[in-house]
Amino acid sequence: MDLKESIKTFRESDDFYISLMRDIISVAVAVLLFSTISYLIFGMWTPMVAVESGSMEPHMNIGDIIFIQNIERTSVITKADASNDHLSFGDNGDVILYRPYGREDVTPVIHRSMYFVKAGETMWKGGPPAPHDGYITKGDNEQTNMVYDQQGQISYLTPVKEEWIIGIARYRIPYIGKIRLMLPF
Repeated sequence: MDLKESIKTFRESDDFYISLMRDIISVAVAVLLFSTISYLIFGMWTPMVAVESGSMEPHMNIGDIIFIQNIERTSVITKADASNDHLSFGDNGDVILYRPYGREDVTPVIHRSMYFVKAGETMWKGGPPAPHDGYITKGDNEQTNMVYDQQGQISYLTPVKEEWIIGIARYRIPYIGKIRLMLPF
């Protein structure tokens, strides 16, 4: 049996194991293709996160899938520095995904970058001096996020260092992530 005949048999066979192998190969090719395209566009193999809390409502809701662009491929535009034509998820300034305190074992936070402070500058009016350069961040939900992350428990008295930022939120698919949030892992 030559190669051409083998391929035809593989494509058309009703044998259970051959059908299973075709399905596995199809899924593997689809995942590889999606990952490659994601890496080319966003600079990440897995550029999506599911929103787990309501801290960014009304612009991001629990269960939304957010596409993240790698921080190495872009730069952060804060709300304070944004022009009126730079809207990101319904407001000025980029929404960033970051690791609080740079910790890998903590769920990343997705909040808006409000402004940048240098070490020694006050972090907010009447606030303490910043221990290092970094971003002051805040969720968009005015009922659950009345103060900056650095005033509360998320990143207490610690501006977000640039190396803690995973990426910048670019696109949203509503509610698809609810399936992901139901899974235990």
